[in-house]
Amino acid sequence: MEKITVLLLRGGKEEPPLHILDALRDTASIVVGDSPDAFRAAAPGAEVIFNWSGGLPLFREVFLICPKLRWVHSRSAGLERSLFPELVASKVPLTNGSGVFSPSLGEFTLAAILYFAKDFRRMIRNQTAGAWSQFDVAMISGKSVGIVGYGDIGRAIAARCRAMEMKIFALKRHAPPGGNADPFVDRYFSSEQLRQMLPLCDYVAVAAPLTAETRGMIGPAEFAAMKKTAVIINVGRGPVIDETAMIAALSEGSIKGAALDVFDREPLPAGHPFYKMENVLLSPHCADHTDEWLNDAMKFFVAQFERFLRGEPLLNVVNKTLGY
Repeated sequence: MEKITVLLLRGGKEEPPLHILDALRDTASIVVGDSPDAFRAAAPGAEVIFNWSGGLPLFREVFLICPKLRWVHSRSAGLERSLFPELVASKVPLTNGSGVFSPSLGEFTLAAILYFAKDFRRMIRNQTAGAWSQFDVAMISGKSVGIVGYGDIGRAIAARCRAMEMKIFALKRHAPPGGNADPFVDRYFSSEQLRQMLPLCDYVAVAAPLTAETRGMIGPAEFAAMKKTAVIINVGRGPVIDETAMIAALSEGSIKGAALDVFDREPLPAGHPFYKMENVLLSPHCADHTDEWLNDAMKFFVAQFERFLRGEPLLNVVNKTLGY
């Protein structure tokens, strides 16, 4: 059987664990590179592009020199580095890494909820100061978490919060017909009902993808609708939240706090207000960086490639028009 040519695009610091691709050595010819020139010889016959960590300009340029493509895959769940007009308009299916990193992001969200409920920052500050100073802590059992963007990450959050006996509100672009279609969810809300959901939430977990529709969806009016005791947690994409409005809400005490793994600009620039805010828990976009995260991403591609080879339906096929 003739081998299928796969182009693997890399860039940045996250080197792909190429040894895992040895499982495909009998069926695939893998070409790895970080510039269009690295792929020009193989591009005319390439059938698959795997965008491991290449930027959007590289992905687009390589895509345009591959006339025989049958499938493209993005390691990331987010699609900012994957969607461009020519790909959207083409019939080439795009899949992504949705689900690979969800369990870790679910754990981070639960950890953030506990961080604020138990006031771990105060405990650490007292310990460092050598101060024996007792204070009250809050229970999370019976509290409510509203999940903005109830996809795979959202469900991972819901599963863990439900285990802590929390109430789960889920916001989806379209609420499922017939009410509750998920055992973790107490109540669904559609996108138009965001401001109705927010006042009910003790914690707001943002897990929505970044699209034209979701950019800035949580702004001044949404922060004004939240409880003063609410905590917002973002494990989706930074620009889904209006950063200026969030800084104002945190500074003015309109909400209790924020736990953030994603930001408008990354790395977060020196001197940014978040670094000094006592009511912010800051993660440098590594909440899903477990010791196996890169291996898991590569193993998922291998499993997808085997499905592709057998002619089976691929997992995580993206609606390129909607952007998720």
